[in-house]
Amino acid sequence: MASPAAGGRLRLGSPVAALVLGGLVLVLAAAAVPLARLAHQSLNASTASAPVWVSVPFAVVGFVVAWRKPGNPLGWIILGGAAFLALSEDASYYAVADYRLHHGGLPLGWLALLAQPGWAPAIVLLGLTNLLFPDGRPPSPRWRWVLWVYAGIGLVWITWTMVITVGAIISHRTQVDPGGNLLLLSGTDPAAGWWNAVQGLFFPLLGLCWLASLAGQVASWRRSSGVRRQQLKWLLAGSAAAGIGFGIATMLGTAAIGVACFLAGLVAFSLCVGVAVLRYRLFDIDRVISRTLAYAIVTGLLIGVYAGIVLLATEVLGSHHSTVAVAAATLAAAALFNPLRRRVQTMVDRRFNRARYDADRIVAGFAARLQDAVDLDAVRADLASSVQQALEPAHLSVWIRAGGRQ
Repeated sequence: MASPAAGGRLRLGSPVAALVLGGLVLVLAAAAVPLARLAHQSLNASTASAPVWVSVPFAVVGFVVAWRKPGNPLGWIILGGAAFLALSEDASYYAVADYRLHHGGLPLGWLALLAQPGWAPAIVLLGLTNLLFPDGRPPSPRWRWVLWVYAGIGLVWITWTMVITVGAIISHRTQVDPGGNLLLLSGTDPAAGWWNAVQGLFFPLLGLCWLASLAGQVASWRRSSGVRRQQLKWLLAGSAAAGIGFGIATMLGTAAIGVACFLAGLVAFSLCVGVAVLRYRLFDIDRVISRTLAYAIVTGLLIGVYAGIVLLATEVLGSHHSTVAVAAATLAAAALFNPLRRRVQTMVDRRFNRARYDADRIVAGFAARLQDAVDLDAVRADLASSVQQALEPAHLSVWIRAGGRQ
C-alpha cells in the first residue's frame, strides 16, 4: 500500500501533515519579525500570546513527536497549540499597527481581530497534555469525566471569545490595548463586565481540571514501574518547572525576570513531555533532577554567603572598604564551591538519584577492599559482584590476561 506521502494525500496522522503544520508555524514565527516592526514593538512585547522564542520550541517538540509517533495525539496537540500561539502573536502585532497606529487604515484588520484570541484554544490544547499523557488517553478510565469537563469548559470559553469578537467587529467597537487585545476581551471595557466575571471562573476551573489530572498522574506514578514510571517522572519534572516559573512570575508581577522564568518553565515543560513520549534517554531523568536541585541549592547557599559577608564587612569596616568586602566574599564563595557542591550532591543523590548513590558507594567499597587484596580469584569475584550490584547487567564475564599467558 502506498504511503500518504507517496500518494500526495494529506491527512491528519501522516508525516506529511506534520510537515505542513510545522512549516506553517515556522512561517507564522518568521512573520512576527516584520509585523513587530510594523507595530513599532519588539519581539518581547507584552501581548496576550507568547513570544516566538516560546512557540517555536513547542512547535519543534510537537513536530518531532507527530513525525515519529503520528498515532499519538499529544504531538498534534502540542503542534496545534504552538500554531495558535504564533497566530495570536502575529495578529496582536497587526491589530496594534492597524487600530492604534493607522486608525483602521490597513487592510484585513478585522481578520487580525478574529485571529488574535488564538491564545484561548492554545491554552486549552496545551492543557490537554497532562490529561492525555503519555499515549493520548487519560491516566485511568475514572478520569474521563475530568477530560470531558475540561473540554466542555474550554469549548464554551473559545466560543464566547469568538462571539464577542464578531460582535465587536459588527458594531465597530474595535478598540485594542497596547498589546493588541480587544478591549472587550481584555477586561478594560466596562461594557464587558459580565464577560470579565465569567472569565474569572474559566481560569480557576481550567486550572482545577489541570491539577486534578496532575494528581491522577502522580497516583499513576506511584503504581507504575519501568518505562512508564520514568515517563511520568519526566512529566512531573516538567510540570514542576512550569509551576516554579509561574510562582516566580506571580511574585514578581510583570517584571522581566518573572516573565522570563514563566516562559522558561513552559519551554522546559514542552521538552520534558517530548522526551517522555519519545522515550529518548529516559533513564537520565534522575540525574537531571539531582543535578538541577544540587546546583540550585549550592547557588542559593553561595549567594547567601556572599551577601552575608559583604553586608557584615560593610557594616563593620564602613562603606569605604566595600571593595575589600566584595573581594573577600568572592574568594570565600569560590573556596566553598567544590566542598559544598560535593556534600550537597551526595545528599541530593541519596534522595533523588538513589541508583547513582548506591553505585558510587559500591565502587568506593570495592576500591577500598582492592588495596589489601592479594588473591586474584577473590579480586575477580569481588569485581564481578560489585559490577552486578552497581549496573545489574544481563550478562557479565571477566577476562584477565597475566604476563602474556592466556
